[in-house]
Amino acid sequence: MIDKKKIKRNPYREVYALGQHIRMSAHKARRVIDQIRGRSYDETLMILELMPYRACYPILKLVYSAAANSNHNMGFNSASLMISKAEVNEGNTMKRLQLRARGRSYQIKKPTCHITVVLRDISLDEIYQESAMYFKKPEWRNKHTNRTYHDIYTSQSSGSGGLWDKK
Repeated sequence: MIDKKKIKRNPYREVYALGQHIRMSAHKARRVIDQIRGRSYDETLMILELMPYRACYPILKLVYSAAANSNHNMGFNSASLMISKAEVNEGNTMKRLQLRARGRSYQIKKPTCHITVVLRDISLDEIYQESAMYFKKPEWRNKHTNRTYHDIYTSQSSGSGGLWDKK
């Protein structure tokens, strides 16, 4: 089992919007989400309006919704927002039957996806970094950076050509 490090997120600097059961495949939505992850809010709006994919419209609506949430609930300015997290998960798959010849049927799978967009106010990051520098310890450097590691494969100190020359 893989243990993932949990990143502590400050709920007072982030706002999200969640779109569930959006009628498209997760693979097609991820193609668009990967282009906007980590960009500013204004740049994201320009990218989404000019991209020719069908997945852009529901993602654009989600980004607008997350910005409206940030403005209404937290009072953030939309000029200082950036997309800190954007993810696409697979949703339920609707299964339908299409009639075929000789009384047979063919199954049609209609995938859905769940899209989450998280916006962060970067104007508060600067204030947080200034206050964090005040509380930081003076000895922040790693004490063990001066270690030297000897390579046993190419080392000439053993008298022979290293590990590979031994029989």
